[in-house]
Amino acid sequence: MPEISTEVVALLQYLAPGFLVTCLYFGLTSHEKPSQFDRTVQALIYTAIVHALVAAERQVASWIGEWHTFGEWDKDSDLIAAVISALTIGLVVATTANHDLVHVVLRKLRVTHRTSHPSEWFGAFSETSQTVVLHLKDETQVHGWPSMWPSHAERGHFFITGATRRARGTDIVTSSHEALMINVVDVTLVEFPARKERT
Repeated sequence: MPEISTEVVALLQYLAPGFLVTCLYFGLTSHEKPSQFDRTVQALIYTAIVHALVAAERQVASWIGEWHTFGEWDKDSDLIAAVISALTIGLVVATTANHDLVHVVLRKLRVTHRTSHPSEWFGAFSETSQTVVLHLKDETQVHGWPSMWPSHAERGHFFITGATRRARGTDIVTSSHEALMINVVDVTLVEFPARKERT
């Protein structure tokens, strides 16, 4: 096995924080991983952001060091600061995307109509906290609470808790379940019933 040169190791150490942010983002959100090229570009952008943040942290540490010293800032300090910054940025970006925080503000400012969710399908379930009715291909209906749902309409499963199944055209409950796992390909329509107003 050929040896890896020190230049390659240094380059990997330099780029690692950006790849760490990218891994956290795609690991903690429902967004599909783009192509390897796109992920590399995103990692390079995050690398620049992380290293800019580390440079600012180094300046702050130097400023604090004028009053009280905790030790010398060296390459190990750079590495530790880069990893902590990458973890923080990754968690913040993933949380922001999962809760649609930036796009909520942008929609209020009329900058965009889009959301940060991976699809309209996923956004409808994320933003609507209520029971659903799944109309199945066998013409039965499943009523219940969607505890988990697929990111896209083409593949995945619903996990419906407090589920009841009704035959077509009747209000008769044919079966009740603590939970049901339903393949999305068996669903023809998802209904979000109107909420009953309290009197």
